[in-house]
Amino acid sequence: MAVAIRLSRGGAKKRPYYRIVVADSRAARDGKYLEQIGTYNPLLAKDDANRVKLDEDRAKYWLGVGATPSDRVLRFLDAAGIMERPARNNPQKGEPGENAKERAEEKAAKLAEAEEAAKSAEEETAAEADAPADSDTTENDATGSVKTEETAEAVADAVEEETPADATDEDKTAMAEQAAEGGPVEEAPAEDAKEDAGEDAADDKAE
Repeated sequence: MAVAIRLSRGGAKKRPYYRIVVADSRAARDGKYLEQIGTYNPLLAKDDANRVKLDEDRAKYWLGVGATPSDRVLRFLDAAGIMERPARNNPQKGEPGENAKERAEEKAAKLAEAEEAAKSAEEETAAEADAPADSDTTENDATGSVKTEETAEAVADAVEEETPADATDEDKTAMAEQAAEGGPVEEAPAEDAKEDAGEDAADDKAE
């Protein structure tokens, strides 16, 4: 029969109290035991002498006949100087569990998405700030300038065609202004017409 030295739980709900017992290793944890050799009260302070009570002589006896202590009881035996507990190295101690790792990965993914969205928004804002003026406005301005130049050229051509060769500078200026305002271009009177008008005026005066 394999014998173990372990804890057997007692006490009330949320107020545990343990017995240090020697029992068959195949028996239930809180079932029958061969002998009680101490008590353990976790509700007491760690420096309280009543926290762990152990019959050291009986513990040594059972260890001598091959009883195997549990890890918790081995801590008590080590503190009492009865049996040394070997140091243990747990490389995974402090490592987060699978659920914690998944939550960390999800958080990192969301953070990366937020940073990417912020970066895209900044790039769009910069692109809009650097964009040239509205192309339609530019085209309209250019078209208006071209039309103005064409209108000026047309007015000049019309004045040149309708102006007699012997017209004075004042007559040319008047005809250009009239054409620019959209009115019909009137032919400037020729020199002979002016002379006829002068003769008519002289005859009327003589009469």
